[in-house]
This record gives sequence, C-alpha cells and structure tokens, in this order.
Amino acid sequence: MTTIALPLAHGIGQIQDLPIPRWLFYYAASLTLVLSFVALAVLWKEPRLSGHEAGRPLADHWQRFLLWPGWRIIFGGISFGLLVVVWLAALFGRPDAGDNIAPVFIWVVFWLGLVPIVVLFGNVWTLLNPWSAAADGLAWAWAKLGRDWEPAAHYPERLGRWPAAVLFLAFATLELAWPRSAEPRTLALAIVVYSWITWAGMLIYGRRAWLVNGEAFAVYFGLLARISAFTVREEDGRRRAFVRPPLSGLAAGDSHPGTVAFVSVMLGSVAFDGLSRATWWQDQQYELEVRYIVESPTKADFVSLGFNFLGLLTAVVAIGALYSLAVYVAQRIGHTDVNLAGAFIGSLIPIALAYAVAHYFTLLVDAGQDAIFLASDPFGKGWDIFGTADFQPTENVFTPNTIWYVQVGVLVVGHVLGLVLAHDKAIALFSSAQTAIRTQYAMLALMVLYTCTGLWLLSSG
Repeated sequence: MTTIALPLAHGIGQIQDLPIPRWLFYYAASLTLVLSFVALAVLWKEPRLSGHEAGRPLADHWQRFLLWPGWRIIFGGISFGLLVVVWLAALFGRPDAGDNIAPVFIWVVFWLGLVPIVVLFGNVWTLLNPWSAAADGLAWAWAKLGRDWEPAAHYPERLGRWPAAVLFLAFATLELAWPRSAEPRTLALAIVVYSWITWAGMLIYGRRAWLVNGEAFAVYFGLLARISAFTVREEDGRRRAFVRPPLSGLAAGDSHPGTVAFVSVMLGSVAFDGLSRATWWQDQQYELEVRYIVESPTKADFVSLGFNFLGLLTAVVAIGALYSLAVYVAQRIGHTDVNLAGAFIGSLIPIALAYAVAHYFTLLVDAGQDAIFLASDPFGKGWDIFGTADFQPTENVFTPNTIWYVQVGVLVVGHVLGLVLAHDKAIALFSSAQTAIRTQYAMLALMVLYTCTGLWLLSSG
C-alpha cells in the first residue's frame, strides 16, 4: 500500500514534455488575474454577494427531511463508532501503516474526503463531529438523571479562534513536520490528546463555545462550508435550511479574533507541504539528520521535526503578513477605520480550497482506494469483514501532465474567485466605486504573488 508516504503523493515533480515552457504558465496565470480584475472593475458595479448571505428557505418538506433530529443521532453515533474503531486499530492493530486503516482513514478519508462534501452540501461536520456527538450523548444522559450542568467558565471573547488556530497548527505539524506521522501508534496518541483537549474545552467553556472557537476541525470545515450554496441557521429559535448564491456565505467576512491566524495556517501549511518536497529543502534536511541518524534515530527525528516546524511556521507567518500588508494598504487608500482584515478574510477561503485540491486531489483518488480493502481488515489481522480484502487499487489514475494542468486550472480559478469576493466586498464597503477599485490594487498583487508562488511550489518537488 502507498499510504506510508502520504505527504509525498501529490503528483508534483513529474511534469514532462509540456508543449510550452513552464514559466509561460506563470505569465498566463498572472495575466488571467489582471484581466479578471479589469473585468470586475468594468462590469461589477454593485454588490452581488454581500447582502445576499441570507438566501431563501427550502420548501417545508425538505426542511422536515434535512433537519430531522434523528440524523444527528444516527450520523453522530456512526462517526463516534468510527473514531473508536480507528483509535483501537491505531493502538492495537498491526504497526505497519500499509496494513492498518488508521493512517489512510485519518489522512485521506477524513482529512481530504470531507472537503468536497462540505463545499458541495454545506457544513455536514455538525452532524459527523464525533467529539460533539459524544458530548451531546453525555449531556442528554445527564439531563435524564435530572441533573443540571453549567460550563465552569465563560469563554473569553478576546481569545476568539486562537485555540483552534493553535490546534490546527499542531495537526499540520504532525502531518508535515513529524517524520513518523503515518505510524499507527503515533496516530493513536494524537487521537487521545486531541480528544482530551476537545472534551476538556467543552466541559470548561460549554459545547457551543468550544465548537465555535476551539475545535479546529469545526472551524476548518465551517469556513470551507461557507462556499456552499446550502446552509442551516437558527431563526426565531428554529433551525432552518437555506439555499443561497455560492460564495455568498463568505461575503460577510469574519471579525472573530484569531480567524486571520487560522486561515493563515490553512494556506501556509499547504504551501509548506509543497516547499518541503523541493529537492533543495530535502537536501538541507538530510544534512541535519545525517549527523544523528546512526547513533540516535530518535534525535534525528526530532531534528527533522524542528527544522520542518520552523519552515511551516515561517510559511504561515509569511502568508499572514502578506495578507495583513495588503489589507493595510487598502485601509490607507480607503481612509477607513473598518477592520478590513476581517472584512476581506473570506477572499482567502477559495484560495485555501484551491491549494488543498491542487496538492491533494491525486492523493485522495489514489490512496483513497486503499480504504476499500482496509475496511475489511482494519487491524491487519487477515480478516475479510465486507468481502473487499482482495480489492486491487488502480494505480496512477492521472498522468503527470494531466495533474499539472488540473493544478494550474484549480489555482487560477481559486484566486479569481478570491478577487471576486474581495471586489464585491470593497464595492459594498466604499461609497465610491473608484475608491473601492483602488483599494484592491494591493489585493490583486497579493493574488498574483500567491498564484505564482503556488505554481512554483507545485512544480519544484
């Protein structure tokens, strides 16, 4: 099985026989962004996304079906059961990542497979979150015993989403910086640590407060779900399902403290993933590791962890700093005291999605097939529970050149959508269309820089 090298399976670094030089793709992508910016300035005179976030409610029969309370019980129970099975497999199953379902389930099925689902259908993570399901079940049982429970503390508003950003960075560090991230025993420990932190946060601050601010995956999938045309929210004390223009869920922005940091981790982690595959980066890492790998492999692992974490943190800070600089320039041009960092943060979410798709779509398709035979033998004990143990995955589904063209297209589309969101927000914020357009010059430069950097990272593996 190929999942032992999960972070490597992006299809990058194998581009051959392209009909035009690679640098022309950089110019073409940049020109596309510039022309899109001009077209928006000429044709997009009124906000078409801002102010349309509410959407329209679905028909009553769809409301009853989609919001049936039983779905939360069914999907929550299944999700918690899967969490337990994956943890037991990681802890007691065969320690070889190729024979254990934990690595492919966590790094492929969960981490990558849920992304297109929430983008298409909305925030289904609210139904699938196993930590929330367990806490809800415990709260229900506690109430049935006639007990009242109140959070031990009020969640500090100034913290915002900083706890989620820190936990998300820790998750990215495990995935990208720790050399043994695919080992089942490592993942078993990670599940225990993350579960303990999550349930402790819910116990101290309450389930809702921690899910909104501290649960990293709730924040991650929640932000991506704002791209979707479907949403669920409360109105007059009732949960209702709505359909809205795609992307409009991002138009309102997000001024919660820590949101910019969280999105910077989303972008910076994927950018570092590409950087860490570059030959020159791996050469530097080898030079550090080789001093210790013979006498102390554990020390070599920690040296590699420190080196990669420094690179990851640098990428995250660089992404956040460049965005903050562009926002500062826009604020100075617009002569406004509005928090533009929160207002325009939605424009980075399609880019984060584009980065994720460009880097990982081959991994999802290729390694995701391994879940079919591992489902029958999750512990690596020779079982055949579902009769799929002999399934043979199709290897190399995409050719290297096809991968490159998809990556280029996805990155360009993601950044164009980012420009659309930023332009729409600027038109809504500023009374003068000319001022709104001038505030977006820095954002255009940022998008061009992000695009060219993303293409360079994808092609330098």
